Amino acid sequence: MRTLLAVSVLTLSVAPALANDSTAELGTGGLILSRSDVIWMEKENLSISMDKVTVDYVFRNQSDQDVETIVAFPMPDIEANEYVSVGIPQGTGDNFLGFTVTVDGKPVKPELEHKAVAVGIDVSKDLTAHNVPFFPFTEAAYAALEKLPEGVAVDWQNRGIIQIIEYDDGSGMKAHRSPYWQLKSAYWWKATFPAQKQVKVAHEYQPSVGGTAGITFFFDGEFGGNYENYKLKYCIDRNVERAILKAAKANPDGYPQLTEARLSYVLTTGGNWATGTIGDFMLTVDKGRPDAIVSFCGTGVKKIGPTTFQMKATDYYPERDVDVLILQPYSFDAPAQAPKGSAGDVPAARKAAGRKAGAEQ
Repeated sequence: MRTLLAVSVLTLSVAPALANDSTAELGTGGLILSRSDVIWMEKENLSISMDKVTVDYVFRNQSDQDVETIVAFPMPDIEANEYVSVGIPQGTGDNFLGFTVTVDGKPVKPELEHKAVAVGIDVSKDLTAHNVPFFPFTEAAYAALEKLPEGVAVDWQNRGIIQIIEYDDGSGMKAHRSPYWQLKSAYWWKATFPAQKQVKVAHEYQPSVGGTAGITFFFDGEFGGNYENYKLKYCIDRNVERAILKAAKANPDGYPQLTEARLSYVLTTGGNWATGTIGDFMLTVDKGRPDAIVSFCGTGVKKIGPTTFQMKATDYYPERDVDVLILQPYSFDAPAQAPKGSAGDVPAARKAAGRKAGAEQ
């Protein structure tokens, strides 16, 4: 049985609690190969922090012939919904995670394939025909929707491509057309794996970080709400609970002055190589600051630095994804904020609409 281990440090904070405004994270993962029974993943070094995710792979072609295959990096799906705020780290362009990749130390420029989907149907041609950008969280996308002929707008609303948002901005009721499609995209490239040789692949990107101003599972001096789900997902143990309780006692109102940061790395989709296991797997998690609390599931996790924790495994089979919870102290001098570039940043009309905060499911 896997031993689930959570690591924590004590925190001290004295400022009053903030409101529970929440931004959801986007689950991201590693590379996917078109299935092969001769390519083996010898090593994977995965490093996760709130600023960057880096992954270093060593693949080996075990056959006597060169193998050409497709390697893909699926970007997380983007739900174009004004009532759900998600962390989008790098602006509003196609490469919204800042994804880069090298093969044997040489940069690779991957192809981008993306499409817009509404109610499970590909509506990319519809958006292209009317010059509507696929990425929904841009002023350009909203401007293009406002220019749609009324008949087209009605059709798109009926088909679930857009929605009509009504709001009162203080001068009376207003309405605007809002994206409602889902953006699906992936970077991919062709790769050659020489016979009986290693190929080193490295990629990095800026993760989508979910955040909450305050803790969503601690009320009136005790754990509650969706705490059981948090315990299962992040393997919260008594050490973490004690750190949270100590932070609560340090504050006059009994509430821990901590903000949530949540990261998710999809590890379970990757095992389509020869054995389905990883020869040598290493996970390193950096919580960012020494006085933060971090909790995640792992076996034999060790603290290797003031802010870093590491686990290693041999012939590792990924049974679950990597979910990391980081609780950071805050004060009124440095209040917690949604991640930079979150979907809630644009456009102004969306703010006026008074959208609801999106919570992690």
